[in-house]
Order: sequence, then structure tokens, then C-alpha cells
Amino acid sequence: MERRIVVKLGSQLLCDPAGELNLAVMEQLAQQIGRLAGAGWQVLLVSSGAVAAGRGVAGARLDRVADTVARKQVLAATGQVRLMERYRALFEPHGLAVAQVLASKSDFQTRRHYLNMRGCIEGLLSAGILPVVNENDVVSITELMFTDNDELAGLIAGMVKADLLCLLSTVPGVYDGDPEAEDTQIIENWDDAVHRPEDVVQAGASALGRGGMHSKLNMARRTARLGTTVVIGDGAAPDILERICAGQFAGTRFPAGDEVSPTRRWLASADAHAEGSVTVNQGAAKALLDRSRLASLLPVGIESVQGPFQQGDVIQVCGPGGEVLGCGRAAYDHEEAGRAMGRRGRKPLIHYDYLYLTD
Repeated sequence: MERRIVVKLGSQLLCDPAGELNLAVMEQLAQQIGRLAGAGWQVLLVSSGAVAAGRGVAGARLDRVADTVARKQVLAATGQVRLMERYRALFEPHGLAVAQVLASKSDFQTRRHYLNMRGCIEGLLSAGILPVVNENDVVSITELMFTDNDELAGLIAGMVKADLLCLLSTVPGVYDGDPEAEDTQIIENWDDAVHRPEDVVQAGASALGRGGMHSKLNMARRTARLGTTVVIGDGAAPDILERICAGQFAGTRFPAGDEVSPTRRWLASADAHAEGSVTVNQGAAKALLDRSRLASLLPVGIESVQGPFQQGDVIQVCGPGGEVLGCGRAAYDHEEAGRAMGRRGRKPLIHYDYLYLTD
């Protein structure tokens, strides 16, 4: 059975502050990916670096562009060409053809778009072609931007049911405390029962990327709960990918949780695009979060409905304190939900099979 690995490469790993590509790192990673492909792994690459690489292409021409958004679009458009040409040249000696896949958050918003993208990527993998995925910065606007490419990589890993997701940057893993302290160590295996993100992570963004370790950690935990093992590691470390695939210590590993259905994987990617929401009472919240039973969302437990939403839309489910419990696919629209609210004997607003809980 073929195994799948999603490899995410961060901007700081791929580029220096001036926007020049780090060819030595890119070449050694290409060699490892080539060997993995030869060993039967299906590889997907999620690559940052287009905007950063664009700085080395646009140069002084960028001074002619006054608008901030347009400047980023120019950098993305020019840098993407440079990045893909480099990947083509690096993977060709290993017998790998590459394909560019540009994604925006809206591609995960509807089930139809989601399945279309999944079909394209599955086709590329079946043909033995290496998909290189990046955010479509040329058309993305603030509300449709991914938090960072870690988020995109996690969504792609869930979409293709990857066995492994490798989040590679310039840090060797998640530290158990202050990285500057002498007794600080890398956490080898993350355990939610033992480790807490707020105890080990300082939020922040790098000079070349929107994300920091905080968002990387959150995405790793979330993706692992959906059934994909995740590793955060240093992409410049020797043979990092092959060591990860062999199960060796190569960063912080987040063990995969139980198998999750394709529908719930999609819902996990669509929860940020909810069309509306419902607030449930304490009893309904307790029933939904009880892992010992399978519970659908019944109207009797709903306290309020926030629309508009239509039948088939993804809606958020909030607890009595306003906390987001999860999301699901509505079986009927907000008007019918409002009429059924608080009443017994009505069909579920969200059936268990179409309900994704974040906890």
C-alpha cells in the first residue's frame, strides 16, 4: 500500500532576508524527496517562499507600485515563477515532474470546490507527478488568506488522508521551555495530557512568514487528531525526511489519532467558513462532547439561531458561553431551525455523520 507524506517548507528555510533562494537546502531536500519517491512514497510539497523570492526578482521595480496589496501581488506573481522553475530543475534529475497547485481558502469552503481540488491532486499523484502547493497570493485578500502555509499544509494533509505531515522550518522542534535556558529540551513526542501550548510556546511571526510556533503547534495538534502523524523539525538537518519516515527522533512528533471520515476531514477544513451558527444549552453541549456516545444536534437543545444559512451549509455550533464546540452541515435552513428551536420530536439540525467537534 502506498504511503503519503506532505512536506511543508517555510520561508526562512528556503530564502534569506534578501529573497535569495537557499539552493543548498533546496537541493538536499529534493534529493531526499527523490529517494522517498523511489521507495514508494507519494509526496506532496507545500512550499512557502514565493513572496520572499519575488524580492530578488522585482528589485527596484517594486518602487513603482504604491499600493501595499498590489506590491505583495507583484512579489507573489514574480516569485512564484522563480520558485517553480527552481523546483523543476531540482527534481528533474530524480525523474520527478512537478505541477503547480495554487490554493485559496475559498477552495475549502464548499464541498464541491473541495472535491474538485482533491480530484486534481489525486490525479497528479496517480500519474507520479509531484504537486507543489502554495497559497494563491495573487488573488487572496485578507478574509480569504490562510493563517500561514502551516494551515494550508494541514488542510492538504487532511484532504488527501496523508500518513505523515512534516512541518519543516529553521527550528528543530517544540521546546519544553525557554529555548535560551540551558536545561531546555526538544519535546520528542507531544501528549495533550501532559503538555500545554501556553506553557511551551511564545507567539510571534518570523520576518519572512505570517506564522509562528504558536500557529504551527495548533495546526500540528489539530491535524494529528484527524488521523495524520505530524512532525515539526529542522529542514536543514541531514536526512531529516528519511529519518522522520523511519520513525527516528527528528523533531517533535504528534502521534495520529483515530481514523476520521472524509466528510469530517472536509468539515475540519471548512469550519472557518461557516455561514451561520447555533448556540446550544449546557445539556446539549455535554451530550455532544461525550465521547462515549454518538449524538446528533437536536433542535430541543438549541437556544438561539444566527443566520442566514441554507440547507447544506456549514454552520458553527457554540456552547452556552459562546465557545465554539465545532461545526456541521445543516439539514435545513435557518428559518426552519428557528421554528424548531427548543422543541422535541424534530429531526436533527446536524446529523452525527456530518458533525465535527474541535475538542
